[in-house]
Amino acid sequence: MNNIPVVKLGLIAVSRDCFPIQLSEKRRAAIKETYKGELYECPVTVENEKDMEKALEDVNKAECNALVVFLGNFGPETPETLIAERFDGPCMYVAAAEGDGDMINGRGDAYCGMLNCSYNLKMRHLKAYIPEYPVGTADDIAKMIADFVPVARAVIGVSNLKIITFGPRPQDFFACNAPIKGLYELGVEIEENSELDLLVSFKEHENDPRIPEVCADMEKEMGEGKYYADLNVKMAQFELTLLDWAEAHKGARKYVAFADKCWPAFPSQFGFEPCYVNSRLASRGIPVSCEVDIYGALSEYIGLCISNDAVTLLDINNSVPQYIYDEDIKGKYDYKLTDTFMGFHCGNTPACKMCDSRAVKYQLIQHRLLEPEGSEPDFTRGTLEGDIAASDITFYRLQCNSEGELVSYVAEGEVLDVPTRSFGGIGIFAIKEMGRFYRHVLIEGNYPHHGAVMFGHYGKAFYEVVKFLGLDVKKIGYNQPAGVRYPTENPWG
Repeated sequence: MNNIPVVKLGLIAVSRDCFPIQLSEKRRAAIKETYKGELYECPVTVENEKDMEKALEDVNKAECNALVVFLGNFGPETPETLIAERFDGPCMYVAAAEGDGDMINGRGDAYCGMLNCSYNLKMRHLKAYIPEYPVGTADDIAKMIADFVPVARAVIGVSNLKIITFGPRPQDFFACNAPIKGLYELGVEIEENSELDLLVSFKEHENDPRIPEVCADMEKEMGEGKYYADLNVKMAQFELTLLDWAEAHKGARKYVAFADKCWPAFPSQFGFEPCYVNSRLASRGIPVSCEVDIYGALSEYIGLCISNDAVTLLDINNSVPQYIYDEDIKGKYDYKLTDTFMGFHCGNTPACKMCDSRAVKYQLIQHRLLEPEGSEPDFTRGTLEGDIAASDITFYRLQCNSEGELVSYVAEGEVLDVPTRSFGGIGIFAIKEMGRFYRHVLIEGNYPHHGAVMFGHYGKAFYEVVKFLGLDVKKIGYNQPAGVRYPTENPWG
């Protein structure tokens, strides 16, 4: 299943009629020549509303799903903003810097035109991506376009996403319970099902002829001695159940993510823990959040689109013990103890993001809770456990809070190359000033315990995505550097 959009960019130049149209066209051609990715150059330069209609007809015929609107000179305020109003996809607005012509007939004043363009976009209540400094040469704008691609991919993906849930949520996990009102505000569709619906579908997949092929793939992925051979058939059956459900139920939407209940009834009734299967789907571009965490699934999907890579969902779980910090972190990494924490979940992190020692094991906490004391693990097997591999990371979440407001946070850091000495899918995370971020963003902002993880530094792109989706920038939390106070931080410490 191709579960994220392929961005096809179109480039439309605009020109104010009192400026030479050739200036915009020459500068547009320079961008096309400079940009190394796929970029459709619309031959229609927009000076008026009729040109705007022709340009949109042209880029739609070329099957563009995102646009770069380029002010090669001052630009016509109404037609250039109507492009964003009428195009069914995200638009970026950028403007030409001077320097490629004389300053009499070769000056375009796009620096000025960008101000009026942004003013007109706001008057029409239109969303558009405008880079931090949107004025530049062809080289500069080519870099801006590259930054826009992951933003566009996420925006397109969210607008075509259905989140499929199997619930209800586990008792006492109210932190994962959030109003679905925010999904509709974002244009996300949701289908809520019973865990019993999933069990019925699972039983219907018994003896599915595709099961042996999936089992063989599981064995190849994990390696000999790192899986339970007797569980593979059931887990393959479950994987096919989810994949078939996605195809049959995505309906008018193009993309899907799951938010599934995984305890306490699941393991005893299905015969295994679903974590390893969830990890496999995540590695294939279909996020499956734990504990029916709907906004966790949405966050994972956004991260998948931005990074074009596997993501995971983890508990912001426990502090790092002083002895581990002293033995393996202090003096080796530039972090305080309070900059570190352990991110953990039962076993949903994709194998490709874990150390080589990872293996399919059993869920210790569920084994304590659900199986006889002292017994060998049975139906609580099926988690993918081991330390998460060292990597740059972005820790983030988009959430609808108890007041029905969309809020978000994002922070960049890394997974340290330090053994956790613990169980589950787990890693030691380090984020500068995490202690203050934990108190004044996560606690003060009433965020749940689940955070999504992209493997790489993508804070800039995530910030732009949630801004584009309509979040007030005051509702986007991030880790303030030392010396910069949070509004709720006690000035006396």
